[in-house]
Amino acid sequence: MSCINLLDLSQNQLEEFIKQLQQPSFRAKQISKWLYSGVVDFEEMTNLPASLREQLSKQAITGLLKIQDCRISEIDETRKYVFELCDGNIIESVLMKYKYGYSVCVSSQVGCKMGCSFCASTGAGFSRNLTAGEIIGQILTINRDANVKIGNIVIMGIGEPLDNYDNIINFLKKAQSPEGLGISYRRIALSTCGLVPGILKLNKEDLPITLSISLHSPFDEERSEMMPVNRTYSIDKLLEACNIYTSGTNRRITFEYAMISGVNDTLRHATELAKLIEGMLCHVNLIPINKVVGNNYKRSSKEQVENFSLVLNKSGIEVTVRRELGRDINAACGQLRRSITNSIE
Repeated sequence: MSCINLLDLSQNQLEEFIKQLQQPSFRAKQISKWLYSGVVDFEEMTNLPASLREQLSKQAITGLLKIQDCRISEIDETRKYVFELCDGNIIESVLMKYKYGYSVCVSSQVGCKMGCSFCASTGAGFSRNLTAGEIIGQILTINRDANVKIGNIVIMGIGEPLDNYDNIINFLKKAQSPEGLGISYRRIALSTCGLVPGILKLNKEDLPITLSISLHSPFDEERSEMMPVNRTYSIDKLLEACNIYTSGTNRRITFEYAMISGVNDTLRHATELAKLIEGMLCHVNLIPINKVVGNNYKRSSKEQVENFSLVLNKSGIEVTVRRELGRDINAACGQLRRSITNSIE
């Protein structure tokens, strides 16, 4: 019999489960508090009767993940975790330290279907979606292992979040809930390659998260080569959905733009990008591409990034250049993949 991951259950579902064990409903709140404090074993739930702890150990799991590997950057203390799930599948997550506190980059799927040419996840193939509890489990396990309190979440690891829509929405609600992680929606960012139906659905959820769009080129033919999703949802369709999203939520969108030397970093690219998004409620995050096994992309020079940024600034578009974290341990943007060997080489 497969065990129930208690982190997958809502509070009402947890109460129903407890009733099935012939226990009073108030035990559900006790258990939930223990779960979100990061306990590994039911024996740690010391205010529960021994008989209930035994029942739980036979029928359920707390949801924390098995750490297969953890590498710590010698440059900036970033930690990359390799987790093994209950079915043996592998995912990765990254803990990052900033002046304002700790942020975690979580995975949403085991592998990815999207096939973006600059991303390490592409070569790993797709296995399945992660449940809301498995995404929560990444955060709780890191909190416990690193002895930190994570205050910011980016759903930007392995997988396409909007391809796992229902589980992601469930996760977001658990993350924000005072009975869950208690992290404000405004401290959560979700990154998508541009699944238009998902963006339009998200617009109706009324969740004040930060939406990030992986754009990477202002030209359809070029973007389609880099990102196969563009063959289905062209740049025009994507920007239309983005405008609907910003109008409906009054939330600024972040356009992520990987800077690849000689590919998408010319003044022609910058000028066309400025034309496309000028006047939108948005800002652009320039990301010098990181080395990934399987492609020959090279990062743009510092001068090229500055020139690109200047063109956008002159059009009144706010631009930032992403701070690099964890490059020495393959933990930076685009470098995550579901592979133990990639993490320990």
